[in-house]
Amino acid sequence: MRDNTAVRPFRPGFAPESLLMDLRRRVAATRWPDKETSPGQSQGVPLETIQTIARYWATKYDWRKFEAGLNSLPQFVTEIDGLDIQFIHVRSSHEGAIPMILTHGWAGSIVELLKVIDPLTRPTAYGAPASDAFHVVIPSLPGYGFSGKPTKPGWDIPQIARAWAVLMNRLGYKNYAAQGGDWGALVADMMGVQQVPGLFAIHSNMPGTVPPAYETAIINGNPMPPDLTQEQKNAWMQLDFFYQHVGYAQIMSRRPQTLTGLADSPAGLAAFNLDHDAKSLELISGAFYGHPGGISRDDFLDNITLYWLTNTPVSAARLYWENKLPFFSVKGVNHIPVAISVFPDELYQAPLSWAKEAYPKLFYYNRVARGGHYAAWQVPMLFSEELRMAFRPFR
Repeated sequence: MRDNTAVRPFRPGFAPESLLMDLRRRVAATRWPDKETSPGQSQGVPLETIQTIARYWATKYDWRKFEAGLNSLPQFVTEIDGLDIQFIHVRSSHEGAIPMILTHGWAGSIVELLKVIDPLTRPTAYGAPASDAFHVVIPSLPGYGFSGKPTKPGWDIPQIARAWAVLMNRLGYKNYAAQGGDWGALVADMMGVQQVPGLFAIHSNMPGTVPPAYETAIINGNPMPPDLTQEQKNAWMQLDFFYQHVGYAQIMSRRPQTLTGLADSPAGLAAFNLDHDAKSLELISGAFYGHPGGISRDDFLDNITLYWLTNTPVSAARLYWENKLPFFSVKGVNHIPVAISVFPDELYQAPLSWAKEAYPKLFYYNRVARGGHYAAWQVPMLFSEELRMAFRPFR
């Protein structure tokens, strides 16, 4: 009998041509809504934007190019707590490389982390010393990509954090770091809260630093306290803006199964996933209008097509329903060293004062010149350099 808990080689293979033809047909046959009655993004993704994306998707986008690259990576699957977890595992050839597990978020996938694999595992090819090398593990969250889809409740962030510790131990790593943004930031935080065996430090690009009472007040629309510093006021206003435009999270956290349309309409799926936050929407939309900003047209469609081909829009959405943790406030990582990189177009710029209070063992904090919510995807060289600088004290 096969031991499903063993680490087994995994190769996604090639999507049937009939499935890709059906995707293009569905995109071309989209039944469009009326044009928005207010200019800009005030009502969501503009009709012209999603129609422009759809035209490219149906006529010029080449999934096979991405598929070949993905199939060339060393991928594996292992069963943890009854669920298959698919992951990429690339070991560096450099001695002393630090093992690191990196976790993606929504509306992303493993796609958003692919660009940093080579810079992290082969630093000398990018002008960095061999001593900056990492062994990289990138799992697909449960219900995402090629990981299994939970069939019963329970796969929340704390459960995922425990599973990641099992995964790293199963790979033979006795000491390792964890990194994350979006959901990945919450997973890394919970690994720190749980003090899972082997974890020696975490890095976050969307840290949980907000005092809990402040996040509650922002969600409830309460006024800003008068005694905040300017840096804290800026963070408050950024989060206030975010919570006014977070409709996608509200419906996924309450009624994910209602989102049948995301499994039936590729254009609907693309529009929904594109509308994560205002700056990311502007960044990705620009790529379709000849204004590349780091995430290309094909980058975006690689990610959306992966959701489509694996039929994971609703199974991924259920993580919001499972989640009981606040997005941005303090989780209680009191005993694990923490590094933070603050990107200027992230949902909020975590103030240093809050970061010091939230993470008593904060050892690295840096404000980066460029990049947003999908930093590893948008500015992979800057992102990789942040990890190199952050973890040099542990070499």
